Amino acid sequence: MRRMKVHEAALTNRTALRVRFSEVDSMDVVWHGEYVRYMEDGREAFGRQFGIGYLEIKEAGYVVPIVDLNIQYKQSLKYGESAIVETRYICTDAAKILFEYIIFRESDGEVVATGSSMQVFVNSETGLLELNNPAFYKAWKEKWNIR
Repeated sequence: MRRMKVHEAALTNRTALRVRFSEVDSMDVVWHGEYVRYMEDGREAFGRQFGIGYLEIKEAGYVVPIVDLNIQYKQSLKYGESAIVETRYICTDAAKILFEYIIFRESDGEVVATGSSMQVFVNSETGLLELNNPAFYKAWKEKWNIR
């Protein structure tokens, strides 16, 4: 079994969510695919808090597709429960965005899932992969004193 290696986070966002009826399966637990959506909710909240959301990236001329995604399930969430998604930005010198996620059940603080994602920069005009950090991304890292 693969375990997530926890790295030191340069920046962290915590966002709350509530499990909706449409997210549970016939066993009354959150369907496994919804955790990907919860991680997306965490990335979007992170982007809003730290000024690097999908709109800012698009305005800079890039898209950032996910090229690697990992999830480890620990416990199940159920309909009506609240959870906290902790989205942790992991610094790298490479031209990519790395996040780690910890999803907690709000009522008892238990970890229900962990995960990670990797996104790369693709030039919107050319469709080519960016091998170097784009200027806007370098400026963003400098703004937040990320080395």
